[in-house]
Amino acid sequence: MHTTDGNLTESDLRSKFLQQFKKDVSDGLNSDPKTLPSKYFYDETGDDLFVQIMNMPEYYLTRCEMEIFTEQTEHLINEFDLNTDEPFELIELGAGDGSKTIKLLQRLLERGHNFHYNPVDISANALQGLEDMLAEKLPELKVKKQRGDYFGVLSSFKGDTTKKVVLFLGSNIGNMRDEKASDFIYRLGANLNPGDILLMGVDLIKPTEIVLPAYNDSNGITAKFNLNLLKRINRELGANFDLDNWSHAPTYSEETGIAKSFLRSDVDQEVYVEGIGQDFFFEEGELIHTEISRKYNDEILKDIISDTNFYYKSKIQDSRKFFADYILIRK
Repeated sequence: MHTTDGNLTESDLRSKFLQQFKKDVSDGLNSDPKTLPSKYFYDETGDDLFVQIMNMPEYYLTRCEMEIFTEQTEHLINEFDLNTDEPFELIELGAGDGSKTIKLLQRLLERGHNFHYNPVDISANALQGLEDMLAEKLPELKVKKQRGDYFGVLSSFKGDTTKKVVLFLGSNIGNMRDEKASDFIYRLGANLNPGDILLMGVDLIKPTEIVLPAYNDSNGITAKFNLNLLKRINRELGANFDLDNWSHAPTYSEETGIAKSFLRSDVDQEVYVEGIGQDFFFEEGELIHTEISRKYNDEILKDIISDTNFYYKSKIQDSRKFFADYILIRK
């Protein structure tokens, strides 16, 4: 196994990250209404908390997609329509801990497929944990872990005629508004060749009593996960957010299929962010929008991809039809 981070040193990557972090926090807290990007949830503490979230009884998403990858592995591979002697690159965007993907990787190896696994993540911590796990459980697997921005990594494959299968799981596409999701999928395709495959996991529209507890669990783990974003800004950008003055405030509309996460200011307060050099005032009850979690059906998904360079091939659902893995083909 080896890591590919381009020609940047760890120090360079850290500096680049901090500059982007400052810009995103400044832009978000100066906007109206205020926002913070959800990608900054994932520091070492955030990674650990999200693993806890995935194991919560209320968080059905991971179990549903895990069921697909465990019980319909052969079906997934057959939908890829790959010959065992055809080399390909398996690229996973936002690989995380690999607990679902390992089922697919193991079966591909058992069937004798010729491929490299390319896990991509912005979290060095997550990639290291994944590398250690795969080295122990699948030592014969050829892995090229890649840390960085999805499009930056994908651009390194541009011009490579080797077949590519891209995994974008966990309904991560649901963290984007529809127009942004459409643009994101188009940009993915711009780095791929005709016939390449995108396997995209999406959460399906369901009743409020099923969805909302997944974002507001009884043990308060999701609240800690969201509030950790403020703790990270304190630590890395020298802010003075008092976490006792903030609450986690999720919402879900069954009609639109959109869940949202907010951080709510419980008092009138002023916060200074040293790394930006600016004070920010928050009124009691004011919200910072941190995340959107879109739920889908076939109509919504097909509308989103209608202006992209992919076409719909098929989908595989879990037994309760809570979740679907859609298979899209690059035109």
